[in-house]
Amino acid sequence: MTAAQNRICFEPELIQRYDSRGPRYTSYPPADHFSDWFTEKHYREIATKGNESPIPRALSLYLHIPFCNTLCFFCACTKIVTRNSATVEKYLEHLCREIQIQGALYDDDREVVQLHLGGGTPTFLNTTQIERVLRQIERSFSLSKEPDREFAIEIDPRTVTPQSLEELQQLGFNRISLGVQDFNPKVQEAIHRIQSPEETLQLLQHAREIGFHSTNVDLIYGLPFQSVETFNRTLDLLMTAPPDRLSVFNYAHLPWRFPAQRRIHEKDLPSSQEKLRILETCIHWLTEAGYSYIGMDHFARPQDSLTRAQLDGTLGRNFQGYSTHADCDLVGVGVSAISQVENCYSQNLKELAPYHRAVEKGRLAVDRGYRLSGDDQIRRRVIDHLICFGRADLKAILAPSQLAPKTYFVSELAALNIMATDGLLSVDEESNIQVTPAGRFLIRNICRVFDRYAAVADSESKYSRVI
Repeated sequence: MTAAQNRICFEPELIQRYDSRGPRYTSYPPADHFSDWFTEKHYREIATKGNESPIPRALSLYLHIPFCNTLCFFCACTKIVTRNSATVEKYLEHLCREIQIQGALYDDDREVVQLHLGGGTPTFLNTTQIERVLRQIERSFSLSKEPDREFAIEIDPRTVTPQSLEELQQLGFNRISLGVQDFNPKVQEAIHRIQSPEETLQLLQHAREIGFHSTNVDLIYGLPFQSVETFNRTLDLLMTAPPDRLSVFNYAHLPWRFPAQRRIHEKDLPSSQEKLRILETCIHWLTEAGYSYIGMDHFARPQDSLTRAQLDGTLGRNFQGYSTHADCDLVGVGVSAISQVENCYSQNLKELAPYHRAVEKGRLAVDRGYRLSGDDQIRRRVIDHLICFGRADLKAILAPSQLAPKTYFVSELAALNIMATDGLLSVDEESNIQVTPAGRFLIRNICRVFDRYAAVADSESKYSRVI
């Protein structure tokens, strides 16, 4: 999307009509549809079956480090605020054991081409502890030696120093992601995350100087006391040491699900109209600064691998957001981690105690999961194409199943016609969907048309607002 395409004005009536709740579609079906009928036995069967393929899929490995020093009020991640070293040590022991169990399922020709440490706060661990985990991964999996492998870690600029950043690079990490959210002091106080611009910008600059392949910054819009003006100030500061990528997330205010969010007063949150103005201005601002709008919540520089993947049609989306490795099986390790292997999802136990009990017995910590039906796979592909590329060729997607769009997607095409009238997309006679610049702002609404579980979902309580 070019800067000239970003000047979009939404009528209040249109905002009201589409200001509903819905999934972010990091998976389809969304994770709340996973079931406990899916067990460790199912996961093991699926994982090992993939080894039999003539050309086995490569692996993307995600490790969840749940610990944090302090509680950020906005956070909806699985996290544990602690200073107890024994708690951390026990978790690391069992994390390494789970890595060993998982690694035994996959043949040596299934290389790990992507590694991501997320949380929580992965840099809650010191360098020695992180190295311990990495050495276990090296013993248990076959790691790619190719220069384009992606080994990433999320870091907290409040605790990571330039020296520790260099140590992380020496361990093999070539990508970092920094949590910022907002530089405005009033916003930071309201969300209980005080962080100076100087410490963040210093790390970004140093990462570039020592040769990290890519830097990402996470921002959130929709936080208390934000406005277009204050958010633009954050962007101004950030551009003094511009990252390669930005993730600009829509704050999900769900205090009935996440108790810490009860400390955020709803009266202090920006309106839906103001949030949409923040996003629209942000997209215009960043594209003017030379970034490509990948879609939904991601931006990247033109030379970044994320932009190249979108252009060559290999971009994907998973629980980590947009990904350049859509053709990989995702193996999640640690409490609450989610795997996406073949046509199945598997999620680990979310609480430490049952997680420890499972791993102590030599078992995987599978809590629940989901095996996709043929219909699920079709709908997932449509949703992925819409989110990743802003278009979907329904005829081509249905061709392997010998199905016709106008008979398979009768109600969906009718719903799309209404959205076309609202200027969000177009659908031609060959059932090609093309999302307009305005529609990209409301892509979750468009994807929801193809979500056959949406009608039965309690969306008012489970999901965040689209706007």
